[in-house]
Amino acid sequence: MAEMARDEPLLVVTGADFVLFPGSGRAPVVEAFRNSTRGFVELTAISHLGPAVAWLFRLRELGFTTWREDAKRLIERTARAREFNTEAYWIDEVAVDAWRGYEAKIVDLVDYACDVTLAYLTRCMADERLMTFDSLRRTFLDPASNPEVPVPIDDVMVATFALAFLDIGHRVIHWLGSRDVDWSRLMVLLSGKAGRPTAGLTWATNSNCHLLWRASGRRLPVENLHIAAYGPSFSAEEASDATRMSELENQYREMYAHLRANIDMARAMFDGYPAFVKSIEEPPVIQSGTETLLAMPQLRSPDDRETAITRLRFVMEDPTQQLANSVAHFIIDQLCDHDNRPEAVTIPGFTNLEYPASRKR
Repeated sequence: MAEMARDEPLLVVTGADFVLFPGSGRAPVVEAFRNSTRGFVELTAISHLGPAVAWLFRLRELGFTTWREDAKRLIERTARAREFNTEAYWIDEVAVDAWRGYEAKIVDLVDYACDVTLAYLTRCMADERLMTFDSLRRTFLDPASNPEVPVPIDDVMVATFALAFLDIGHRVIHWLGSRDVDWSRLMVLLSGKAGRPTAGLTWATNSNCHLLWRASGRRLPVENLHIAAYGPSFSAEEASDATRMSELENQYREMYAHLRANIDMARAMFDGYPAFVKSIEEPPVIQSGTETLLAMPQLRSPDDRETAITRLRFVMEDPTQQLANSVAHFIIDQLCDHDNRPEAVTIPGFTNLEYPASRKR
């Protein structure tokens, strides 16, 4: 079966890279979309300030006396990051196309998040009575009408994750569009770990499924995409090793062929019995009085703050979710609805919120 499909295009997605094997022995094409891309680490580091402070609280609560040393190190590194945060850095060093025109506001956001975190941690270290999770929520993560924290850190988390995925989504959609892919024939394999070992194992929990489906103009057959959590992975650096990439292509094609062969055989053997249909489920919507949900709720608009923050909770509380899922689907839909123009996207936690102007301007 693998030999019969040797000329068919195969797209493999790992936790950090896309690789397209055009078929017929032609060289693969690779696009990195995560850790190795510009600005990803810088921006998602700011996303993690909230959880970092929360973990200091937890360490203290559990009796780990090293929490103070950890807090001092976080303060030092946060202050250091703030020094590098300039408009010139984002324009000249990071230079992400999807953020063009947003650089000044990103500086404001990053400086604000660093300033609030530094001030809050300093107060907590001086008075440990402030170190309760109720206080953390009321005065740092989700304060209401607090002049010292005018934008809750929860909103900062939404904004920074959304900005990071705006870049990822924009680049991948552009890359796929430039490859002249025959979506009706394309074989897709999501191989290896995608985030946590338990995450991204289904269509609903793997953001790349929705990304590929929307990028294809909804033409990618759902049954042509398979998730192989235990499949081999690779790094973008291996792309220059022709021998290694040839070996990987053979492994991926055999894996995909094995899955597809069983599907076709089942249809031939058991024709006339109810068939399995892989479907794309509609996400639930938070209603008045909603206390629990069985699946990730749909973000209805960029100003739907309750859902945006609920999605933050989901990606941490549900081990099957990728962290990117907090904002990925909303950003993907907006990019695809606006011809992949980042400037037309309304970014949750960012576009319609004003961050205090940085002292550097």
